[in-house]
Amino acid sequence: MRELFDSELNLKDEPFSRAALEEAVGRAEVLVPTITDRIDADLLSKSGEQLKMIANFGAGVDHIDVEAAVGRGLIVTNTPGVLTEDTADLAMGLILAVSRRLVEGAGVVQKGEFSGWTPTWMCGRKLWGKRLGIVGMGRIGQALARRARAFGMQVHYHNRKPLSPMIVEDLQATWWDDLDAMLHRMDIISLNCPATRETHHLMDARRLALLAPHAILINTARGELIDEAALADAVGRRALGGGWPGCVRTGARRSPRPAEPGRGRADAASGLGDAGVAAGHGRSGDRQHHDVPEWTQAPRPRHSGDAVALDGLWPAWSISSSCVAGENR
Repeated sequence: MRELFDSELNLKDEPFSRAALEEAVGRAEVLVPTITDRIDADLLSKSGEQLKMIANFGAGVDHIDVEAAVGRGLIVTNTPGVLTEDTADLAMGLILAVSRRLVEGAGVVQKGEFSGWTPTWMCGRKLWGKRLGIVGMGRIGQALARRARAFGMQVHYHNRKPLSPMIVEDLQATWWDDLDAMLHRMDIISLNCPATRETHHLMDARRLALLAPHAILINTARGELIDEAALADAVGRRALGGGWPGCVRTGARRSPRPAEPGRGRADAASGLGDAGVAAGHGRSGDRQHHDVPEWTQAPRPRHSGDAVALDGLWPAWSISSSCVAGENR
């Protein structure tokens, strides 16, 4: 990007401060935020006339006030699809880690506390034949379903509407129109839906109480989907077999960790999260890197209402985490 543009890169791998973001929107033509950067209406009101585009480094845009951006005639892009397989890998890895207590066992060995094998030590649970309930059967949910089938799991899902017969046949998946009814019957629940007003604290204390005592809850979506205090309480009371609120550190806003009494199994797979997500984000940058020059040659939408291009409707690109792109050389 530096060969083509006057680019300013955030090389510290730390979020921009609010002051730095305000300074950036005041001088950049293109802003490249990550999920930790809150791009709200107040910030956008401080942008200069030169700002033309917000190119998000990732698929989710819940940290961007898209309506406010469109109202100012800005193009907003994201990177759909590039993290699908990586996130599904992460979800499957977390399912294995919690079921088989992999991280707990590794921790014991690393601390030098392993004294030898015994018949009941670190007994986990097999995945073969277990019922997996996927909440949100989009690209990532379907990719997870394919992996689960390879492990001999029964795939169930809750969606606003059932998938096409061809996809259902391929995944051998069962649709539930009633989320509460599905939760009660599953061994493992994976949250793969977007963060919206409707899904905020989708898994609250009432729904957590519907889960079987042995159930495992996996979240590789946004942290806001789970009432983490209620989750910590459930795990602490052993009312839940295990839970990994996987996005307490990868959501748009860093959520508080569960209360101390519930941390044991809730944090069982904490060592896996960041590496799994980072592996996929590299391809976000790769895809966006190729599209930047195309944008400089593309016509700008005539109307502000056209200036939003999410989910692949407009070339999605970026430069680097929390990066500002200046004028084209």
